[in-house]
Amino acid sequence: MAIVLQRIHEIPPADHPFEVRPHHCGLSVPDLEAAIVWYREMLGFALEMRQEITHVPLKGAFLRRGDYRIELFEVTGAAPLPPERREVDEDLRTHGTKHMALTVPDVRRALEFLRSRGVEVAMEPIEVEGTVACYIRDNAGILIELVEPFPN
Repeated sequence: MAIVLQRIHEIPPADHPFEVRPHHCGLSVPDLEAAIVWYREMLGFALEMRQEITHVPLKGAFLRRGDYRIELFEVTGAAPLPPERREVDEDLRTHGTKHMALTVPDVRRALEFLRSRGVEVAMEPIEVEGTVACYIRDNAGILIELVEPFPN
C-alpha cells in the first residue's frame, strides 16, 4: 500500500463572512437503541436528546462527547448498508460521505480497548508521515476512522 501526502499550508480566507465548526455527523442505523448503546460503550458518547420526525417517519437521537455530536436515525424499511460500503477501499468508489473520523491521542491503545470488546476492525493501523490511523466498523457496519492528530 502506498500513500503519498503533499502538505499544503494554505491559510483560510480572513474575509469569509461566517465561521464554521464541526457540529455533528448523521448516521442511518437499523436499530437505534443498539446503536446508542454501542456508541456509549465503545466510544464514550452520551445520549443528549431523542427525536421523532413523523413525516419520514423516523426515530432518532443525538449523542454527544465534548463539542461533537452524532445524530442517529432509524427509519423503518430503510435499505441496508451495501457490502461495498463496509470496505474502506471499495467505499471510495461510490460518491458521498465515506466515513466519520474521530481524533484519539493514541490509535493503537484505542484499538486495543475496542478490539478487547469485540469491535470489528476494517483496517489495521497504518502510519503515514507521522500520523497513525485505523478504521473500525460500528455495530451496523458503518466505517469510523480513528486518527491521531496531524503533526504540526
